[in-house]
Amino acid sequence: MAVAELGVVVLDCPDPRALARFYADVLGGTVEGEGDWVDLRLPDGRALAFQAAPGFVPPKWPAADDSQQFHLDLTVPDLDAAEKAVLELGARPLDAEDRTRTFRVYADPAGHPFCLCAC
Repeated sequence: MAVAELGVVVLDCPDPRALARFYADVLGGTVEGEGDWVDLRLPDGRALAFQAAPGFVPPKWPAADDSQQFHLDLTVPDLDAAEKAVLELGARPLDAEDRTRTFRVYADPAGHPFCLCAC
């Protein structure tokens, strides 16, 4: 028997609305809220939340001496097209050179790692 249900994944960041807008452009959905807490309601009913974190320091990837904390895997039908789109939206590559793999790693504008996966 489960003790709890997953509510929402929350990403700490310096500007919740800006980061929610980035993910809305990547995933679709509607940005709701202002200030220190902003929700992204996805078209399928799921949500991501974004919380202001004063003094935010982005995770490092990869780094054995610093935790990346977590990352999002985003499934896409075409890695090249998705890569072009996320780079135009402000992502930066972290590990995207190996074109033989079924995934590539990027950082969102606040520095959180995420993968585009054609898995």
